[in-house]
Amino acid sequence: MNEELKFDTRSIHGGQEPDKAYGAVMPPIYQVSTFAQSAPGDHQGYEYSRSGNPTRAALERSLASIESGNYGLAFASGLAAMDAVIKLLSPGDEVLSTNDLYGGSYRLFRRVFEPLGIKFNFTGMQDVAALEPLINEHTRLIWVETPTNPMMNVIDIEAVAALAKKHNILLAVDNTFATPYLQRPLELGADIVMHSATKYLGGHSDVVAGGLVVRDKDLADKLYFLQNASGGVCGPMDSYLVLRGIKTLHLRMQRHCENGEAIAKYLETHPKIDRVYWPGFPTHPNHDIAKRQMDGFGGMISFVTKKGDLEDARRIVSALKVFTLAESLGGVESLAGHPASMTHASIPKEEREKSGVTDGLVRLSVGIEHADDLIADLAQALG
Repeated sequence: MNEELKFDTRSIHGGQEPDKAYGAVMPPIYQVSTFAQSAPGDHQGYEYSRSGNPTRAALERSLASIESGNYGLAFASGLAAMDAVIKLLSPGDEVLSTNDLYGGSYRLFRRVFEPLGIKFNFTGMQDVAALEPLINEHTRLIWVETPTNPMMNVIDIEAVAALAKKHNILLAVDNTFATPYLQRPLELGADIVMHSATKYLGGHSDVVAGGLVVRDKDLADKLYFLQNASGGVCGPMDSYLVLRGIKTLHLRMQRHCENGEAIAKYLETHPKIDRVYWPGFPTHPNHDIAKRQMDGFGGMISFVTKKGDLEDARRIVSALKVFTLAESLGGVESLAGHPASMTHASIPKEEREKSGVTDGLVRLSVGIEHADDLIADLAQALG
């Protein structure tokens, strides 16, 4: 029944039912490490909380429901979820990845897995036709982020999925920026969806967690084995917090999108702003794709001032009063960041700048405050 419901309803009820013990409406926090067995191997579905926990299972069912998948897996962080995906590969395998992506993802690929013999090829993916010549007999995975962090590039998931299937390659999509409220990659042909649940899914800047969702059982079994064997699981309290956040995801995303549009349009006409990156503009290179595969354009915006230098960017983010200068994104509060020195500092300068992440770039995570207050704050900081 759950999968027949509209998204707003699934975000509250998807994969959920009252707790069997006492009928609790919200899944209880099973803050336990182990479970009693009536005989060796004879238990009630759970034996040890790394292998499975009722609170985490409730979150995993919710993740699967909102992403139109069959199997969800909850991890200790988004990077722990990514770690499990890359561990599907073997030395000598190659990954074709978006070149404009979160700095932590780049660091995991380059500094953890590349020394173990997995090769990563980073490229712009806005033109899907240009990807096929980069695929060879060793390519096993395509890693997509869309919209990308922090340049807001949009990649055609359906077209990349068709290419991946043609070459029998897995396609994984980082859906953190869009969330399943705006974009559901499995419906467009992706094999794996990844989330930093720390961001919009949790939504309140009070938890670090990650998630994977798939449709294929064999793939789910492989990922579950890696989740259990490596141990990077989401704890029961963190699972509870993310599950609570998901129940208001649809309401929060509506306001994120409304505020994001208002601020993007304000910045676009500001005399001190040189360029605004937001997929909702008709002038965005892949705006038509964004309209087709997304149900809105989100609350993430990047911009460069006319000065476009490090000093100006640092002055602006330090002068904000309603926006908070901080890492991360997707919370109810508005955040501002300087990617080159914060979220993307682990990427070498020359590599960052190839994809547009210059010292003058500012990234905004637009929260759910009143748009007028946010615009006034930007006005005083820019002034």
